[in-house]
Amino acid sequence: MKHFLLSAFAALTLAGCAFGPSKGVGFTGIDGEPRTLSTRDTDAYFGRILSVPVAFAELPARQVISDAPDQGAQALVAIDNGGRVVGNAVEVGGADRVLMLSSVAVNGSLFAVLRAPQNSVFEITPVTTANFGAAVPRLTGCLPAGSVYQKGKSSRRTEGLAVPLNCR
Repeated sequence: MKHFLLSAFAALTLAGCAFGPSKGVGFTGIDGEPRTLSTRDTDAYFGRILSVPVAFAELPARQVISDAPDQGAQALVAIDNGGRVVGNAVEVGGADRVLMLSSVAVNGSLFAVLRAPQNSVFEITPVTTANFGAAVPRLTGCLPAGSVYQKGKSSRRTEGLAVPLNCR
C-alpha cells in the first residue's frame, strides 16, 4: 500500500506542474538562462560586420611588379605596398591595438601584409611575429607558403610583416 501511495503522490505532484497558465519564455539558449529582447536592429547591425577571413577575401589584392629576385625581397616589396586604411585593408586586433591586414601580389605571388594604421607605429616582438604566422590560416583562410618576413629598423620600429600565402 505504501508503494501505491508514493507512486500516486509522485504522479499528482508532477501532473500539478502542467495545470495553470504557462510562465515559460520558450527556448532560452544553451545554458537555460532567460534572454531579453534587444531594441537594436540586429539584421542591419550584423549585416555590416564581416568576419576577418570574409572581409579579407573580398578585398582585392594589390598587384605589384618588381625585380625582387627572391621571396624575402618580394615580401619587403609587399610590406611597402600593404594597406594602412580601411578600404584597402581589414582591421584586426583588439581594443588596445588595431592593425591593418591586406593582400599584395608581387610578381604573381600573394602575400598577407600586416601593418600599423596610417600615422601610427607599432612594436613588433618575436612573439608578435610568431603569433601572426600562426594566425594566418584563421585570419586569411589560406595556408602560409613560407616564413614571416619583417621590415623595419629594429623590433621597436617595424614597418610591417608579410607572409606568402597558398590559397588553393
